[in-house]
Amino acid sequence: MRLTTFILSVTMTATLAAQPSAKEIVTKADAKMRGESSYQEITMTIVRPAWQRTISMKAWSKGRDFALIKITAPAKDKDAGYLKRKNELWNWRPSIDRMIKMSSSVMGQSWMDSDFTNDDMVRESSIVLDYSHKLLGEEKIREFNCYKIELMPHENAAVVWGKVIVWIDKAGYNIVRSENYDESMELAQTSEGFDLKTFGDRSMLSRTELTPVDKKGFKTVMVINKAQFNQPIAETFFSQQNLKTLR
Repeated sequence: MRLTTFILSVTMTATLAAQPSAKEIVTKADAKMRGESSYQEITMTIVRPAWQRTISMKAWSKGRDFALIKITAPAKDKDAGYLKRKNELWNWRPSIDRMIKMSSSVMGQSWMDSDFTNDDMVRESSIVLDYSHKLLGEEKIREFNCYKIELMPHENAAVVWGKVIVWIDKAGYNIVRSENYDESMELAQTSEGFDLKTFGDRSMLSRTELTPVDKKGFKTVMVINKAQFNQPIAETFFSQQNLKTLR
């Protein structure tokens, strides 16, 4: 073997070995979004052809098993909330003084009339555990050099989508763009991330625009206004009592 061929072979082997796998890339992106725990203050604007409205909320999470969302505005929705404790999902509706247990069958339904699903908000499914991952290549999205990865759900996974394609920033492991496909493998909606901001120890895309492909004039914009990660929070915080009383 010629020396130049040998060097080229070694270089290519080292490059392939250094590149993370598709699952490793997705795992890093997921860990960055979640942290071991998180607290976020979020504004969501639902845009429709004839109207739009804005919802403000506070959200807490711990790992993949615990999440609590509390609505702070508008007045008619204030103090409503959602709770996830492992496999249990609850919706508190103060207007009717009812705590409603949610089944997995409603995970694909719209959250608060937005284009996000209940699953998007309480993160019942996992892009790491519920999908297989395939690296399709690399692509530039705006200023970001991204890994392009296909996510296919495992056979018995309780997920909403038939396929997901994500573009993950190589430098910061942020999900810059995603495409969600229905069970017929038709593109259903696209998601784009914007406005890189620093929250504590990490830089994240703070604004997400979710757009259905077959509904003209429909869009939902979610903005993270404040975020803290990896702060101590007990599992007991995620209780029905806190779902009712937190302000």
